[in-house]
Amino acid sequence: MSGFRHVVMFMWAEGTTTGQQEEVAARLGELPGVIPEIRGYSLGADAGVNSSSYDFAVVADFADREGYLAYRDHPAHRAVIDHFITPIVASRAAIQYET
Repeated sequence: MSGFRHVVMFMWAEGTTTGQQEEVAARLGELPGVIPEIRGYSLGADAGVNSSSYDFAVVADFADREGYLAYRDHPAHRAVIDHFITPIVASRAAIQYET
């Protein structure tokens, strides 16, 4: 595969409810139908195998860097971040790389 990958992981703040986590997953899961630049999209909650893991991750694939930037700045993506993720996130880690 040749393209560009974005990986982001979240640690939820203390007191975050299961409902809030499910809402984030549902809202993020809608983005491939709204943002045409997304070539592949996978997301999910931590499986609980290791205690030091982040709580949630997203892996998004794009044809190129420009596709990722279109996703990053897309109003639908920004709305999910602003309204559903930012209020409950304690920490975030991300990386982007060419594939």
